[in-house]
Amino acid sequence: MFKKFICTGSGKLKPAAIFLFLLSLTVTGLAQKHRGTGPVTPVRVGSTILNLGLGVGAEYKGDNYRSAFGTKIAAEWGLWQAGPGVVTLGPELGASFSSKGYRDSYRTRTVIAAIRSAWHYGWKVPGLDTYGGISAGIGFHHYEYKDNGDYDNNEVIAVPGIFAGASYFITPAFGFNMEAGYDITNLQIGIVFKLK
Repeated sequence: MFKKFICTGSGKLKPAAIFLFLLSLTVTGLAQKHRGTGPVTPVRVGSTILNLGLGVGAEYKGDNYRSAFGTKIAAEWGLWQAGPGVVTLGPELGASFSSKGYRDSYRTRTVIAAIRSAWHYGWKVPGLDTYGGISAGIGFHHYEYKDNGDYDNNEVIAVPGIFAGASYFITPAFGFNMEAGYDITNLQIGIVFKLK
């Protein structure tokens, strides 16, 4: 799956890289504007964070999606100090939906349960949290279409993922989040809560 993404996904990788660059400029600009008004390095050992996002769903099983929609919720616990950053671990749940793939009647969905781990670093900018990580889990993949009859299929698939993102906390417990990669969603925006 990663080989396919890297070899054939230059069109996907380029927008993700541009997105992350623009995201870093935007978040850093906001953080500089509000310097001193938010917490420094929001994610620490012992922290609990929860993020919810909506965006472009990831393509699974080579289904040639059109306008895929994805949604994801993830919880992470700060477990280990790793250099200047913190390693987190936690579950994520979500789904990717699409219609009108290579046939107009084509419909597909993949519901995913996974474990994710990330390295978080705040760059000494109040309220800013940037991170990158990996995930692994299972997906419940379904597709259906009509072609001289009704066809449908259900299967369980492995779903490894890779992602990077940033959050900006406007209060000590609430902020906005953006994430890109190949992990339930290819690109998403959402909100983040610091529960502890």
